Amino acid sequence: MTTTAQKETLGFQAEVKQLLHLMIHSLYSNKEIFLRELISNASDAADKLRFEALSDAALFENDSELKIRIAFDKEARTLTIADNGIGMNRQEVIDNIGTIAKSGTREFFSALSGDQKKDAALIGQFGVGFYSAFIVADKVTLTTRRAGLTAEHGVRWESGGEGDYTLETVEMAGRGTEIVLHLREGDDEFLNDWKIKSTIRKYSDHITLPIVMKKSEWKDGEQVPTDEDESVNQASALWARARNDVTEEQYEEFYKHVAHDFEKPLAWSHNRVEGKQEYISLLYIPGRAPFDLYDRERRHGIKLYVKRVFIMDDAEQLMPQYLRFIRGVIDSSDLPLNVSREILQHSKEIDGIKAGSVKKVLGMLEDMAENEAEKYATFWKEFGRVLKEGPGEDFANKEKIAGLLRFASTHADTDEEVVSLKDYIGRMKEGQDKIYFVTADSFAAAKHSPHLEIFRKKGIEVLLLSDRVDEWLAGSLTEFDGKKLQSVAKGDLDLGALEDEAEKEAQKQAEDEFKDLVEKVKTTLGEDKVREVRVTHRLTDSPACIVTGEQDMSANLERLLKAAGQKGPGAKPILEINPQHGLVARLKAETDDGKFADWAHLLFDQAMLAEGGQLEDPASFVRRLNGLLALMN
Repeated sequence: MTTTAQKETLGFQAEVKQLLHLMIHSLYSNKEIFLRELISNASDAADKLRFEALSDAALFENDSELKIRIAFDKEARTLTIADNGIGMNRQEVIDNIGTIAKSGTREFFSALSGDQKKDAALIGQFGVGFYSAFIVADKVTLTTRRAGLTAEHGVRWESGGEGDYTLETVEMAGRGTEIVLHLREGDDEFLNDWKIKSTIRKYSDHITLPIVMKKSEWKDGEQVPTDEDESVNQASALWARARNDVTEEQYEEFYKHVAHDFEKPLAWSHNRVEGKQEYISLLYIPGRAPFDLYDRERRHGIKLYVKRVFIMDDAEQLMPQYLRFIRGVIDSSDLPLNVSREILQHSKEIDGIKAGSVKKVLGMLEDMAENEAEKYATFWKEFGRVLKEGPGEDFANKEKIAGLLRFASTHADTDEEVVSLKDYIGRMKEGQDKIYFVTADSFAAAKHSPHLEIFRKKGIEVLLLSDRVDEWLAGSLTEFDGKKLQSVAKGDLDLGALEDEAEKEAQKQAEDEFKDLVEKVKTTLGEDKVREVRVTHRLTDSPACIVTGEQDMSANLERLLKAAGQKGPGAKPILEINPQHGLVARLKAETDDGKFADWAHLLFDQAMLAEGGQLEDPASFVRRLNGLLALMN
């Protein structure tokens, strides 16, 4: 860092350098988005000033008419975007422009491929804000002063978009922020009055502040600015307009503004609620998941307004965690203007707005699932895992959410999650009264689980659950449409009407015939390894499998907790042996106690591995296996 009397040069955070390089080299095909980004930032700054001024009107400094001003200078080749919003102090400039203080940053950079087209989409997904200025500018000068500070506390930031930037303290009479872009050669289109105004109307017409430019007139064959101001945009809250007065393109551009996203939304719902409560909601389902989607502590995406006055960003009380991907605006007529986050937590009005908004979102998803299957498949791929958190969080809407879930199953035997619970029920065998599922830590482990053998033999479909969140889901979603959800790896298997009397009789005979063997295996393994040993009804090809008790935590969930540094209850498993298998027959015939112990431990360890578990003593397993293999030669 080099320093002069009042000017210092600082280096960009490494991620900023990388992002600036990408800005310049990946987004050149859609340059005009920089204007939308900078206008959105200016609009946010005005919103923040309005909110802070609710408790301190002096922040307006006798200038409460908020606006964004845009000007250009052909000779100097500069484009200026200025606002009289909240402004920034020196530290805020460093924090907001010198670094990317954003969760998901590392994941974003690791996802970059070097393919310019793909990377451009990722940059849009990540959100670029201020840095987009460098798409068209080879030097950017930002001058700002925070509302409430005196004129001598202005700050000037300047950079050529390389490795560093300069900061100095300057005099600035008015509060707010002014950004001057020194345009690159070849970007003269943004020194054209018509081009700038048409870009504003295309991307930022919905901004609630007036975006002001000088009127222009034709003189000597070219457009020349006059001294008269004109508002370029409609400057009215888009959500407050009637649906018929808003075009599809305007809805999409408003989404890009409110979500800071480059891509179009998948769907939206615009509603005006009147009666006991009065509010307007404009809610969007994004087309792509943000990088911090699985960070449950991240900020939410709903902006709260009261009578068109911005109150707060990311009001988490307005949308449950499992719908944290929803973006949009809610504008209430009933809440007080001085509402705080603490008040929101104990507000009946907010509870009512939240319940109504959740209903709208779930209705949107139901409609999409029923009528636009391809679009819903896109939604599920991006947000399905988050929606699976729903049944455990939202008891009132559990059945609705369950109907929206999609799973892989043995019906297609692929890892594509396309099966709904309704689809499953429609294919159930005659006499089947349960929805069967298996959980595992990978799709391959679920698909090849020995617990599926009897189900495959009888043609009974089983849902294959391999997401981490599936264990949480299985614990909270116990039935759907009157049908119980049953793990095939828990409890004593009872197929009820799906088994005939002959099969039940054969099972009883096997239990009687192998009773002594079962007792001997249990004694050999000891109570520190197994709670129970019994003859299986679920295996056809494997010699043994591990089962947990009906009320016990699944082995997969216990492993997940252990991996997260938490201790599970440590319930001992149940070992089931297959009387039809050659290894079990060999075990039954073994008279040597030492060899019997080796066979018994080998069966247990194999079953543990097949179930996805880890062996406490792998070396002993290998020794026993080698010894028994040697005997077979």
